[in-house]
Amino acid sequence: MTTTGGRVHRIYSVVVFIVLASLDNVAVGLVPPLYGSIADSFDVPLGLVGTVTATSFLVSAIASVAWAYYGDRGNRKPLLMIGTLLWAAGMTGSAVAGTYLLFFVSQIAAAVGLGAVSSVGFSVVSDLIKPRRRGLVMSLWGLSQGIGTFFGTALGGILGAADWRRPFIVLSVVGLVATVAYFFTYDIRRGQSDPELAGTIAEGHEYDYRISLKSLPAIIHRRTNVWLILQGLPAQIAFGSLVWLPVLFRERAIDQGYPENTAIVVGSIFATMFQLGGALSILGGLLGDKLQRRTLRGRALVASVGVLAAVPLYVVLFFLPFKIDVPTDAGTGQVVLSALGSVVTEPSVGITFLIAIIALALTSANSPNWFALIADINPPEYRGTVYSLGNLTNGIGRAAGNGLIPVAFALLASRYPSPLNYSVGLAAFQLFFVPTGIMYWLASRTSPKDIKGLHKLLADRAEVTAKTPIDDSPDHTRR
Repeated sequence: MTTTGGRVHRIYSVVVFIVLASLDNVAVGLVPPLYGSIADSFDVPLGLVGTVTATSFLVSAIASVAWAYYGDRGNRKPLLMIGTLLWAAGMTGSAVAGTYLLFFVSQIAAAVGLGAVSSVGFSVVSDLIKPRRRGLVMSLWGLSQGIGTFFGTALGGILGAADWRRPFIVLSVVGLVATVAYFFTYDIRRGQSDPELAGTIAEGHEYDYRISLKSLPAIIHRRTNVWLILQGLPAQIAFGSLVWLPVLFRERAIDQGYPENTAIVVGSIFATMFQLGGALSILGGLLGDKLQRRTLRGRALVASVGVLAAVPLYVVLFFLPFKIDVPTDAGTGQVVLSALGSVVTEPSVGITFLIAIIALALTSANSPNWFALIADINPPEYRGTVYSLGNLTNGIGRAAGNGLIPVAFALLASRYPSPLNYSVGLAAFQLFFVPTGIMYWLASRTSPKDIKGLHKLLADRAEVTAKTPIDDSPDHTRR
């Protein structure tokens, strides 16, 4: 099955990669709802458990650069399978860890494996889809990550309310299933879906250009790459702070007199509901596709406007009061149903939910257009590496946001009582979206030149490749 490459096989492969990309964010969203339980289990401060998440962001981002570089040079499927098995093992280790140190090490091992899933997976998906569909498919790729955060938060808060180790066991089993799914995906040839190369590759010629260490100046020379890589630093500081949403709503529940076990479930449910706006990233991808056909600045402009427009909505969101009305002595299922029903029965909750959906929908226009732009301006052998460099910047920003915000909460606690200190801290961190919006606007000015340059480069390479005798030796590569 792995060599057929028919339409059904390609669709299967795209679906597998999109679904499995969500696992990255399932793992990310799993821990924050359980911060308190894990800290109590290991008898360590809450902030120390938050450090695990921050460090994991950074390690995964650094590892993704190495995974992507070797993926852009050789066979990508074995790397994906190894990476998946590694993060599954890390989840198992987290579940059985008897000390904080073992939990920390297991989470880091999982983070290293997740680096392969994100970066090498992106490289494969960019070859599986044609440019005219990039916005749509990349919006599904980005949507899968939002869904991953959704399920990670829900899985951690609901399944882990009584036993925090249980969600890690479930996720480790999913990792083993994912490895099997990878095995049956199509081994797409590099550049096979680019219009300039498709005909030559279909004739049996091989696009054998590969990245090397000497390629870095060429990557940076594409000015749009610079803005796409750098925008993630401030953006992910803001996004990184949002993993503390379950804590904010947990503290609001405690402030209203609910016991901690109920508050954990309530916090996870409300945080999960408010992240549903990420599901609308598909609209951002479709809008980017449509506007891109009218102007080569289209994708970047959609991302810029979306990010900037969301900032005031986020600031308002964290200060809107809302009443939590759930039974205190009921089981988890009834608490979940009551929390969901409050969106309709409690006007304050409904208004907050609506604002959250709109804000997240606007910022979610960022991801599909970011993914698509990387593929639009870079040759096939650069895409995984450029994505991983952007992911590295993202990881640094997310780690900074996740690591700095507990410090901000602690400092603000001396002036503002809980949960107000959480509201003030989260609102302040959303201002980091402003420089992100500015950088996307700058990218909109440079992207037309870079896109035209890529089309010419691939057309020239296709002409050269068509004149080159077919060589099946594995060492035949151009630099």
